[in-house]
Amino acid sequence: QVELVESGGGLVQAGGSLRLSCAASGRALSNYVMGWFRQAPGKERESVAIILWTGATPIYADSVKGRFTISRDNPKNTVYLQMNSLKPEDTAVYYCAASTSWPSVNFAYWGQGTQVTVSS
Repeated sequence: QVELVESGGGLVQAGGSLRLSCAASGRALSNYVMGWFRQAPGKERESVAIILWTGATPIYADSVKGRFTISRDNPKNTVYLQMNSLKPEDTAVYYCAASTSWPSVNFAYWGQGTQVTVSS
């Protein structure tokens, strides 16, 4: 079983940048498809970005394409989400999650989340 811990959230002005990190322990990150999700107050959780085992061809939500970049460093057991040109509507709790399967995903493992707040 893998354990996930997110970090890097905070308060930033619109147009600014943040980089989130998700550190894995317990099992090697290379065993998992990884995803970043977010949930804003009063809204359903949504997928932001997904990256496969090798890091090739990440998948992004339309709302973040061109602004966010997901990457992974398997030897460091860490996944990243670089967020640029942040908007107030990006404000949410951001979670990383792990799935052992693709394309039929089952994100069974989740971190505790990190708050991102974008001020206008």
